[in-house]
Amino acid sequence: MLNNKKIIVVLPAYNAGKTLQKTFEEIPFDIVDEVILTDDFSNDETIDVAKKIGIKHIISHDSNKGYGANQKSCYQKAFELNADIIVMLHPDYQYTPKLIPAMCTLVATDLYDVVLGSRILGKGALKGGMPFYKYISNRILTFTQNILMNQKLSEYHTGYRCFDAKILKKIAFENNSDDFIFDNEILAQCCFIKSRIGEISCPANYFEEASSINLQRSIVYGLGVLRVSVSYFLQKTKLASFSIFKNL
Repeated sequence: MLNNKKIIVVLPAYNAGKTLQKTFEEIPFDIVDEVILTDDFSNDETIDVAKKIGIKHIISHDSNKGYGANQKSCYQKAFELNADIIVMLHPDYQYTPKLIPAMCTLVATDLYDVVLGSRILGKGALKGGMPFYKYISNRILTFTQNILMNQKLSEYHTGYRCFDAKILKKIAFENNSDDFIFDNEILAQCCFIKSRIGEISCPANYFEEASSINLQRSIVYGLGVLRVSVSYFLQKTKLASFSIFKNL
């Protein structure tokens, strides 16, 4: 615990067998109370590794439901375990678990409701191996999103996030996509309810075993991001209504 807050780390996993143990071993268990792993029908040894290293809470999907669906399972289980703070960490070791104490402190001390591990703050993204086309698309999309959503974030596309559980309970993330655009939708929902969002510089770490979507799926994701941002703008200006912002 930290400041009497129960901290749960959730690991949405898919074919993370080669990197899961390294990720798990760097989690700071002096403050982290529980770890949840949701396996989205991996075809490698992810589940076996999870059991070997002692992860108690393992959820196995009986089919590949998608990255967003994986997170939905993680968060619902974290609610069942009475989490106060939920950290979403990819088990592919693309993000270092060493930042968990800093991120959780910002939430536990009530400075922020959401803290993002940003690869763009500082100069580590390209040095860490982020493909140049992804870096450029990240910057263009973030610039556009900041205008449409009236925000000033350095990036919307990081997969390293720390949430006050009360915020996740306020938003209808069950209505979100089961695919990669889920990350963008949940952040748009947080912005919509005026959550206090902070960022911390996070080193990028791209390597062969780290998960990454290909160019074609990146294009689909980029178009989805624009759709979410336009939807946000239209909802805020009361020109249209969208399910992801229902009852917010």
